[in-house]
Amino acid sequence: MNNYFVILAAGKSRRFHRNYKKQFHNYKNKEIIDHSVEKSLNSKLFNKILIVTDNLNYLKKKKYPKSITIIKGGKERSDSSLKALKYLKKFKPKNVLIHDAARPNFSIKLLKKIIKNLKTNKAVVPIMSPNDSIKYKIKNQIFNLKKNDSLLTQTPQAFRFNELYNLATKQKNHISDEATLFINQNYKIKFIKGEKQNNKITYFNDIEISKTYYGIGFDIHRLVKNKKLYLGGIEIPFHSGLDGHSDGDVILHAITDAILGATRRMDIGTYFPNNKKFKNIRSPKMLKPVIENLYKSNFSINNLDINLICEKPRVSKYRKNIINSISKLINLKKNLINLKGKTVEKLGLIGKEKAIACEVIISITKYD
Repeated sequence: MNNYFVILAAGKSRRFHRNYKKQFHNYKNKEIIDHSVEKSLNSKLFNKILIVTDNLNYLKKKKYPKSITIIKGGKERSDSSLKALKYLKKFKPKNVLIHDAARPNFSIKLLKKIIKNLKTNKAVVPIMSPNDSIKYKIKNQIFNLKKNDSLLTQTPQAFRFNELYNLATKQKNHISDEATLFINQNYKIKFIKGEKQNNKITYFNDIEISKTYYGIGFDIHRLVKNKKLYLGGIEIPFHSGLDGHSDGDVILHAITDAILGATRRMDIGTYFPNNKKFKNIRSPKMLKPVIENLYKSNFSINNLDINLICEKPRVSKYRKNIINSISKLINLKKNLINLKGKTVEKLGLIGKEKAIACEVIISITKYD
């Protein structure tokens, strides 16, 4: 294996019309760029993955594995691509794949197909045939292009490194993709069938959304002495813990029920009844299969709003740690999780510090 994967992510996203770049938009439970990062990592096909970006500090905070390197991009796409090639040259790569971060929906199967074809070719590019009629204009005349003779190129595009490097370093004009370098020199390219879902996200409307659903979760447990208190998956220092068949974590129980409600899958007691099998089970183990099923069903979480209802402990003291814990447990960005603390003005069991309750509202979207 001597393959290197380049992710170009320095685009300005002017046509996306948001106050942030599209590669950092939350899409199917992760930022658009991270779909490419995770698939290239999970494929285990590459010696190194190189991200080219203008947001160095932001991406470095993600703490990617050592096999990922982040470098600064150029003004244009071709500038960023050339910077990547010059950086990789010292590793003496045999093959390099260049990919646009704005294409998050390619499959690992496509990666394997591209690399397989690269064994007997110097350039491999996935293509699709257009569905629409295509016309082009020369001065004031309009001409038709035959759809069968028109090719829509996708990324990743794969090349023998030395051939691509030599062409790129000699190219003076900006180009739209690496295949153009080979086409301009009449070099042979192996075109293979791409994937319909491997569309490029340019406009916000390119992200197809089918429907949004909402779910409500609620849980309450009494406080008892000589038991640890767990909230949001972490232990909280307190004089009492929550009584229950499990660890009594009202936050995770309410989140689990909210997800089940949004997906119309009954309630937490249906899947984790009060029997010997689930005696003293930790709540993260109850949440895990529910969240995994949610993501496998192609749902994405838009927002998680949590009300923790208690006199003590004070939510403000532990809010950051609880949100960090929930973020890791459900693989959701922290800025999509809101945690509020509410008291009941000393009323009832909660007011007497004999119980803690939690209510959760969740918004989820199913992607096509």
